[in-house]
Amino acid sequence: MELSDLYSEKILQIAGNQPIPGRLPDPDATARRVSRVCGSTIEVDIAVHDGVITGYGHEISACALGQTSAAVVAANIVGTPTGEFRRLREQMTAMLKADGAPPTGRWDDLRYLEPVRDYRPRHTSTLLVFDAVVDALDKIEPAQKLAANS
Repeated sequence: MELSDLYSEKILQIAGNQPIPGRLPDPDATARRVSRVCGSTIEVDIAVHDGVITGYGHEISACALGQTSAAVVAANIVGTPTGEFRRLREQMTAMLKADGAPPTGRWDDLRYLEPVRDYRPRHTSTLLVFDAVVDALDKIEPAQKLAANS
């Protein structure tokens, strides 16, 4: 398989027709991730209420693989419990690095990224959005737990 085989018609279609969520005006947290391998960057804004992601925004400069991941996340993340999103990140990491099964349900389009498994240098850009969202959740959740206990 060649690197060009990664960029299937479906990947290019998802990346090319992605929702552009823009940035959130008042996020609970923001996180930025950069892939040292390819220079892809993403900055995400997250709002969380009662353990559910209620707002999402991003600014991205990435290859088609990173754009595809970000497009699927942008289309599906609002309404997702934070624990579910953390499991999704684990599932994506396992899919790429440990021959794990691709996500299903509303995250089903992520299955088109399964061939990235064979291209280790592309794992980071494919996982960028998941890592950035979890970084943002890591900033939010301790603060919300403190507020709830005070």
